[in-house]
Amino acid sequence: MKHIFIIGSKGIPAKYGGFETFVDELVSRRKSPNLKYYVSCLSNHNSESIYNDAVCFKVKVPDIGPAKAVYYDLKALKHCIQYIKENNLTDSIVYILACRIGPFFGKYVKALHKLNCKVFVNPDGHEWKRAKWNYFIKKYWKLSERLMVKHADLLICDSKNIESYIKNYYKKYNPRTSFIAYGADTSKSTLSNDDNLLLEWYQKYDIHLKDYYLVVGRFVPENNYETMIREFMKSTTQKKFVIITNIEKNKFFNELKDKTHFEVDNRIKFVGTVYNQQLLKKIRENAFAYLHGHEVGGTNPSLLEALASTQLNLLLDVGFNREVAEEGALYWGKAEGSLSKLINSLDNIDDEVLKNYELLAKKRVNDEYSWDLIEERYENLWN
Repeated sequence: MKHIFIIGSKGIPAKYGGFETFVDELVSRRKSPNLKYYVSCLSNHNSESIYNDAVCFKVKVPDIGPAKAVYYDLKALKHCIQYIKENNLTDSIVYILACRIGPFFGKYVKALHKLNCKVFVNPDGHEWKRAKWNYFIKKYWKLSERLMVKHADLLICDSKNIESYIKNYYKKYNPRTSFIAYGADTSKSTLSNDDNLLLEWYQKYDIHLKDYYLVVGRFVPENNYETMIREFMKSTTQKKFVIITNIEKNKFFNELKDKTHFEVDNRIKFVGTVYNQQLLKKIRENAFAYLHGHEVGGTNPSLLEALASTQLNLLLDVGFNREVAEEGALYWGKAEGSLSKLINSLDNIDDEVLKNYELLAKKRVNDEYSWDLIEERYENLWN
């Protein structure tokens, strides 16, 4: 029996973002009877539960601001070491998602190696580049990344661009890497177009089927909301720009409002968050096009979900995005006029061209990013 401990997600069943969905899919799709998963779950109490035959160990962590995630990973890691010792487990793997605990990592790796346990790390994206962090936190993230790359037995990269960066930037450590992407699901939403849940949502925001551009994602500067909003305001399209994101207590929202005055353009609609996954999928399916401005990170979950669901996708032209979508999307740059001209050109796009982009995007997801394929690659790796 191979014992796999996963640290770094908020926990399962998935209620939050990419890492949580990934862990949920990995555990739920397990095929090998010789695998046992153990998943750390952020909680307000310490306990254990079972979910899809995985042991979920809940870790109580005080609310201490930005350091909370670091504390959580360290406490979860200590729990893993204790559990492995107490149960005399051999041939285990601890898989850590993201590079948050670098300064403390080396001593824990030594302790796990003494227990005949390997330590794998998913370096995620370039966390140290995110605009939300101040200078000192960015320095910490960069140091943490370096030390985790140095001490990990294997780096599992969800993007070939990230894998190349790890190999080249940290070549003095001769890091061992493997590429396994994030996944997506091209199945249709269970909701129909006349479902009351969908119709009420459309009515609430004065939105109509195939008459809106859509973006779903964290409301942070590096996702290029300012460029997308400015360019959309310059465009002449009569379609709406629907932005699904959490803007509560977000100072970036007010900064962007002051800079762009988007509130005067009634095409631009901030509609809050949508937690019902079938509703969100249906909203994606019914969009005219999806806008994706992410430029930091690896294989982005929201991009894969858009390619799996939305007919037409307009992506910021960076290596991470081209790697994923290839010919299944259109691309725009940050230069003034690039996106607005593209949007204007699409008002008269031919239906056959749209269908072709949809086929190419879904083929790309099914061929390289299906959850069953991702799960199979991980099971092969564990063994």
